[in-house]
Amino acid sequence: MRHVLVTGAAGGLGRAIAEDFAEHEDVALTLVDVDGARLAETPVEAVRITADLTEPETCESVVEQAWRTAPLDVLVNAAGIYPSVDMIDVDAETWDRIFALNLRAPVLTTAAFAHRGRSGAVVNISSGAALRARPGGGPYASSKAALEMATRAAALELGERGIRVNAVSPGFVAVDSDCNPVAEDYAAAVSVNPLGRPGEPSDVARAVRWLASDNASWITGEILRVDGGSSAGASHLPRLWPNTVRKGRNA
Repeated sequence: MRHVLVTGAAGGLGRAIAEDFAEHEDVALTLVDVDGARLAETPVEAVRITADLTEPETCESVVEQAWRTAPLDVLVNAAGIYPSVDMIDVDAETWDRIFALNLRAPVLTTAAFAHRGRSGAVVNISSGAALRARPGGGPYASSKAALEMATRAAALELGERGIRVNAVSPGFVAVDSDCNPVAEDYAAAVSVNPLGRPGEPSDVARAVRWLASDNASWITGEILRVDGGSSAGASHLPRLWPNTVRKGRNA
């Protein structure tokens, strides 16, 4: 039986990840979130820890608490925030709060996991925003771009300890969120991709579980784009000119 720790487990993606592990594997789960009430509603058997990961010492503490149940095998860093704030309006407090949860927390929990001297797998949750900024999303996009580099750096250094570190980068996935509601026109615009549908939390959860499994035992330092192909290019744009290649002739 593997022991899996999931942060941000009360949120849409974190909850789906926890449920997917519980449904498909014989696992012990430790779930962490700042919202204790919503965390209690996650319909899986688990140890639940209510904690604010923006506090540096809390990152070490949640790993230590989880370890008391059993040594950890998998760490999934799914906790994150994505407020809308223009770069011209951002202040130090907002910037630091975003980076504290989206970047520093997964770095510190990964370090705490690695210090225990046990091999295992870490999966960070990034975002397509790491590659493409959007109006109002600059600080969030910056934090996710930094998280992807931190993922590679950790993979480079922790491989000799038997720890694989990867990330899943979702495209647009519709999740319920009281603090970060998504307008219908925005959802319609960002749902355009080659596969023609927005993502589901289960799409991300399956990718996380695969990266954490032995089936991915020779994969580390990778960013897995789970986005319906939207990072491949802009499929919704028209052709600049008609196709000039005809059968039997060169253009």
